[in-house]
Amino acid sequence: MIHSISTDRLTIDIIQDIIVQKKTLQLSDEVIANVKRCRTYLDEKMEKESTPIYGINTGFGSLCNVKISNDNLTKLQENLVMSHACGTGERVPNDIVKLMLLLKIQSLGYGHSGVQLETIERLVEMYNKNILPVVYTQGSLGASGDLAPLAHVALVLIGEGSVVFNDREITTQELYKELGWSKILLQSKEGLALLNGTQFMSAYGVSNLIKAYKLSYFADAIGTVSLEGFDGNKSPFLAHSHIIRPHNGQLHTAERISSFLEGSELIEQNTKAVQDPYSFRCMPQVHGASKDTLNFVRKTFETEINSVTDNPNIFIEEDMIISAGNFHGQPLALGLDFLAIAVAELGSISERRTYQLISGLRNLPAFLVNDPGLNSGFMIPQYTAASIASINKQLCSPSSVDSIVSSNGQEDHVSMGANGAVKCKTVIDNVERILAIELLNATQAIEFRRPLKSSDFIESFITSYRKEVPFVEEDRLLHNDIQNSVLFLQNMILDNEVMFN
Repeated sequence: MIHSISTDRLTIDIIQDIIVQKKTLQLSDEVIANVKRCRTYLDEKMEKESTPIYGINTGFGSLCNVKISNDNLTKLQENLVMSHACGTGERVPNDIVKLMLLLKIQSLGYGHSGVQLETIERLVEMYNKNILPVVYTQGSLGASGDLAPLAHVALVLIGEGSVVFNDREITTQELYKELGWSKILLQSKEGLALLNGTQFMSAYGVSNLIKAYKLSYFADAIGTVSLEGFDGNKSPFLAHSHIIRPHNGQLHTAERISSFLEGSELIEQNTKAVQDPYSFRCMPQVHGASKDTLNFVRKTFETEINSVTDNPNIFIEEDMIISAGNFHGQPLALGLDFLAIAVAELGSISERRTYQLISGLRNLPAFLVNDPGLNSGFMIPQYTAASIASINKQLCSPSSVDSIVSSNGQEDHVSMGANGAVKCKTVIDNVERILAIELLNATQAIEFRRPLKSSDFIESFITSYRKEVPFVEEDRLLHNDIQNSVLFLQNMILDNEVMFN
């Protein structure tokens, strides 16, 4: 139940395991040695050097040429944290704040950032005790790192700001009094090491990816239920067509849907239309393209979360302190925009399947209800799905194509990846709702195919769902059914091997 922070590669599935198993963190001997060695080097460097070194004994941003005396270096770092804590808007969800802590600890542990061991140990203690800084969604340009959001995290180290602790929001001063803590006296560069970095974007990206993989699996499963309810064909999922156009995601989707259909009586009926609409027939091609995108974005984020992303970077063996740009979020910004588009497409094609199911085709009643006319049935859930799909199209306008000059022109190109990260989460949450509405419709449609049965897998899936949402005999308050369908998807835990492969 303990995860050791080390230089071993951190992956999305390892993070998912840490989250699900509620593991605590500890620093490996390797990380402790790295952090101590780097801090000692920096302290010795400061004693010998009188020349300005950016962010260590200078101002920040366009104030990089202002030299600061050694007597004021702690004050410089505290001022940096206080002045940069300018977040606003909605609160960042607690689970994402906790991921920010994990990823910041990982990045600082490589020994290129110059923080004190005491600082990184305090972050570990915050993670383990579920002490979560109050952070806001708006304020980062995703270029000089996620300055504003990470400043709100760093505030807690110097006794400022607010936290969520034991399910209540309290000031950091109250927290320190309760735990008997003293604030960290930040040394040279520490404030900058804490604020520079991409952990806001990265935490959102990791969280978004985990949910996207889960929804990708559900899109295949729910799409298969819809196919059965629509009296669809199985031939589009046979391997033959996909081998001659072998995109990995396409192959995987076709294979998965075929496995879901094994043993189904419904799919083996002879009374089939010659062709199905694209929303059914092209699931391997559409869902598959999204899968390929998820895997591409995953590679980007797994590279990022195993990287040092603050500035300047310290290289002990080479006796160099290099001011560069590893905090720039462009790789993440592009990935987040691409991820949002890919997942939105799962919602777009899902809504089309819902539309087909309620259209009174293939011996299904109009709007999937007995006595249509007296009952409106599933007419309006499709409206809701269409509305959400439309919102997603608007949200998928990429953030990464924008840039606004900041810091008096010193920071003249920014990624806007933080905005893309928050927007991507909204898109993914929306797709979860669209898929929940499709599931409501698909399971209703299948009941009109009785007494024929689908496969054991599909029947088991439907049986689990029916414990939460019963068949709709006549009009009732469908808002509750939609909410319960969403909760059904949220509460279902998938094995990592199923979800990520």
